[in-house]
Amino acid sequence: MTTPIIETTNLKKTYMLGKIQVNALQNVNLKVEKGDFLAILGPSGSGKSTLLNLIGALDKPTEGKVFIEGVDVSTLNDNQLADLRRSIGFVFQFFNLIPRLSARGNVELTMAIPGLGRTERRKRAEELLESVGLEERVNHKPAELSGGERQRVAIARALANNPKFLLMDEPTGNIDSKTANEITELVKRLNEEKGVTIIIVTHDQQIASQTKRTVQMIDGLITEEKVN
Repeated sequence: MTTPIIETTNLKKTYMLGKIQVNALQNVNLKVEKGDFLAILGPSGSGKSTLLNLIGALDKPTEGKVFIEGVDVSTLNDNQLADLRRSIGFVFQFFNLIPRLSARGNVELTMAIPGLGRTERRKRAEELLESVGLEERVNHKPAELSGGERQRVAIARALANNPKFLLMDEPTGNIDSKTANEITELVKRLNEEKGVTIIIVTHDQQIASQTKRTVQMIDGLITEEKVN
């Protein structure tokens, strides 16, 4: 049996809001295999983004474990955690692009592949932008791009370091529905044609239905898992 690329066991996360304890996650157990395309579906406050942050090593659980390729994340030191984060592709609702850089410059900036010279980085950035349909927009700055095009740049950037997997937090939440469908189709193609493992957090049932598998979350609990 192969080791899941991601596994969480009895994951809990609590916050204190003043004197009130908030249980953001409660005993969450999840396995994600290499090549999976998983939607974490739920309303605002259901714990889905908290779960994504723990999987991405952006936060630490109150209890429980996160394993990435069989490695317990809690055993890693600060340098190892930084290396792990660089090996994960992150895409957020807000594009977080650098305004003064072109689309190509935004993708190039994040590359941390050892031995990759400037010419190779430029070539790889252009290839990634072509793969997300932006070969004609490589020299455009974010202000010259539509919302959907900016999100495509963000996806190309997330792929720059050949990530173990992509984590996407409401990536269509800041664009119109037509563009959201186009982005979803793009992500689906990356999974099917390139074999990229993807977890997408969304509150949109339509987007979740395009994935291979859906996990439903409510009040910090996984209430349902199904194959689409």
